[in-house]
Amino acid sequence: MSGGFSTETFTGAKAVRAERARIISELLGAVAPLADTAVAAVAAEIPAYAAQGRDFLADVRDQVVRHYRAKLAVLLEERQVTLEDIAFSRRAAMRRARAGVALADYMNAYRVGQRVFWESLVERAGHTPAGREAALSLAMSQMRYCDFASTHAANAYMEFQQYASAEALRESRDLLETLLAGGTPTRGRELAAAQAHGLAPDARTPLLVVIAVLVAPPAAAELDRDAEARHAACAAIARTGGNGTRTLSVVRRSEIVAIPALGPGTGPEELCDRLQAVLDGLAGEGIRLAMGVSTVAAGTAQIPQAYQEARAVLDFVPEEGGVAALPRITPFQYLALRADDTARHLVDPRITSLLAEDRARGGVLTATIRAFAAADLNLRSAAEHLQIHPNTAQYRLRRIQERTGRSLRSINDLVELLVAIALQDSLPTNAGRERLATATNEGRGISDVRSFHEPR
Repeated sequence: MSGGFSTETFTGAKAVRAERARIISELLGAVAPLADTAVAAVAAEIPAYAAQGRDFLADVRDQVVRHYRAKLAVLLEERQVTLEDIAFSRRAAMRRARAGVALADYMNAYRVGQRVFWESLVERAGHTPAGREAALSLAMSQMRYCDFASTHAANAYMEFQQYASAEALRESRDLLETLLAGGTPTRGRELAAAQAHGLAPDARTPLLVVIAVLVAPPAAAELDRDAEARHAACAAIARTGGNGTRTLSVVRRSEIVAIPALGPGTGPEELCDRLQAVLDGLAGEGIRLAMGVSTVAAGTAQIPQAYQEARAVLDFVPEEGGVAALPRITPFQYLALRADDTARHLVDPRITSLLAEDRARGGVLTATIRAFAAADLNLRSAAEHLQIHPNTAQYRLRRIQERTGRSLRSINDLVELLVAIALQDSLPTNAGRERLATATNEGRGISDVRSFHEPR
């Protein structure tokens, strides 16, 4: 059984399980008054909290309620706590840091809240052997939740505190504006800030420019929440730097602009992976971003151009968000994404018809074209990649030639078919844009979906 529970008891597993369910059920029904008790205890024991206003303490109570409910869900389902369970705590940590609450006081407040919870759990366990064993069986998961949640909260607090230092934030903003204007920091704090972020002006350090925006447009009543989400995302992106440097990352009006430097041993692919991981983590916390990544720029002088590239590639991101990274997109794919209606009208209608029908039926012929090209026109290698018999692959090639008049063994015909496929993928639909935003290699990850009429 997961979650740290033991089925070996002195009074019998069934009795202990029943008591455990009863205790958790009672606690679920008492979350609101328990939270009131916890906030009162926090205010009584921690002067920094007692000195805050009503809105601050209401926010504290909301966090206590969320933690209690998340913990009870973990206890009830007998599983380990995950980051998704406590996604709400990142922004709370940011608000405490912004309010000037010391980290020691913040962690002490969390400890007080968990103490109140545990005391209530023990009280409800009563004095029967089954009740006591039930409380004991809950203790390990209770401790694991507290350790996990407090570590995550402390890390989020320190991350934002480092990011939001007033002096450092002002220097970062000034540095970013200088770089975007094509200027070069040459002295003073601006130069020191550039060097701290791996952006020394006297070197042709390879770097990227990243632009991120919130996916959902801000509603009037949610402006503060959206600003909070941007700052949380900005702090997370700042962690993507390598080689001991911190990525320059700044909230600039409605967008986040970051300039990660590529130090020795860090290539654009690795950095794009880190950015994708940040985006996935933030999505788990309810912060959804669209992110555009430029090509590799050779030094700070190319930052203005790289910024324009990152802004332009944002158009390729699906509506639900994601990363469109130019280092992961081939020139061929980029040209297809930028193609207009005229380019599509130039495609032979027979090819357009075949590709449309094939997409509706699962895309096996399109997959075959891609695999054949990726295998350098080697039929056997393409068949192995598709996990089909070479005779099946040969049959597909004949079908394509019969329907389109193009032979895949002719370079010109194959290029025309690949262009038509790329143009179809670049149509403004989420499905097409998702394929190109992730920029997977041609023919990679193709499933073996066969037609009923194909030979086996």
